[in-house]
Amino acid sequence: MTETDTTRLDDFERTVIFLPAFDKRDSDPSKNYGIHGVGVRFVLKGPEGAVQFLLFTGWHLPHVQEELVGKCHTEHHFCSLKPMPADLGYHSPTPHYEGQEPISDDCEFIGGPCYYDGSTLNAEPVFNRLLAEGDAGVWDELEAFYHSTFEVKEEVADHAL
Repeated sequence: MTETDTTRLDDFERTVIFLPAFDKRDSDPSKNYGIHGVGVRFVLKGPEGAVQFLLFTGWHLPHVQEELVGKCHTEHHFCSLKPMPADLGYHSPTPHYEGQEPISDDCEFIGGPCYYDGSTLNAEPVFNRLLAEGDAGVWDELEAFYHSTFEVKEEVADHAL
């Protein structure tokens, strides 16, 4: 289960979702879903769709944290013990480019079909604002991203007519 906090401001709804850490390892490869730390998803929803910033915190369950700390100091492999900006993306009820397929028929953020696209690289500036300004910086970045994502789409559609 996830923890959610939602706030409504003007035309936007702000939601913060905490995704719990897990250890779903199994010796049967068909049942092995691995490990993951806590994720924090910031979602800004407006009348045209929603945008999100996803942060992987690197916070693992205590027994996994102990295991990873030992491995990180003795082996050469990826250790996810630091926060990592994972995604900046949008959820749209309509496609934004030719050939874009819906990822869901019933999106939890916008309802109905969802056309999604996102970028890990574009998440870095949002993470930097989080570090310097707290959640206010994240919401400013998401609002700017929302406007550029959905207003550019409208301009392209109007321009094509």
